[in-house]
Amino acid sequence: MISIKTQEEIEIMAEGGRILANALKQLKVKAVAGVTTRELDKFAENYILSCGALPAFKGYSGFPNALCASVNEVIVHGVPSDYALKEGDIVKLDLGVLYKGFNTDSAITVLIGQSSFEKQRLFKATQKALRLGIKKVKPGNTTGDIGNTIERFATDQNFGIVRELTGHGIGRKVHEEPEVLNYGKRGTGVKLVEGMVICIEPMLTLGDCKIKKANDGFGYQTKDGSVSAHFEHTIVITKNGARILTEI
Repeated sequence: MISIKTQEEIEIMAEGGRILANALKQLKVKAVAGVTTRELDKFAENYILSCGALPAFKGYSGFPNALCASVNEVIVHGVPSDYALKEGDIVKLDLGVLYKGFNTDSAITVLIGQSSFEKQRLFKATQKALRLGIKKVKPGNTTGDIGNTIERFATDQNFGIVRELTGHGIGRKVHEEPEVLNYGKRGTGVKLVEGMVICIEPMLTLGDCKIKKANDGFGYQTKDGSVSAHFEHTIVITKNGARILTEI
């Protein structure tokens, strides 16, 4: 069942979204060569707690940390470790905040130091795919409209689109209905209505779209070892279109 949020609930989520956006803004600066993903996780957790919120991912389905830190071929849900980021790495930072009973979820990709032209192109394309998907958010459109827009753009740019991992509804739970695919047909899926809150999160790769479980038991990585990028926002459907709650 898809939950429709009241204006009061949306404003609570907006407060949580601001905490999350500020955390990611600082993580973006801290993610440099030589820093471990465990250090980034510790900062994220401490910052969220200092704001009177809780890290939504810690303990979720057994996940041990506050931050998902996924390096290079790992797409999402990577467990922070003592791995020190290196020049040329591409790291995905996915974070959730639980504030006053409601969750928000957002992700950014960070290029560490000098990156290849292809990695930069992947980074920019994934970021743009999210923007294009958000433009389709308005009452009367469907989740299929969002997915179709992302798919057509990514395909035109010759990137792989991860299909087995999806966006989702969000609220009192981190993952709620509806499923928000990064591919699809126009006019299909769930119709968007005012008060719905969803997460759109395109995941693109330089290679194939097939995935497998990562060695840490939580993450997912590309099967062919190609690098990936991931961006995500929590978005409210309003009568005027999209309201992004996790804008940095």
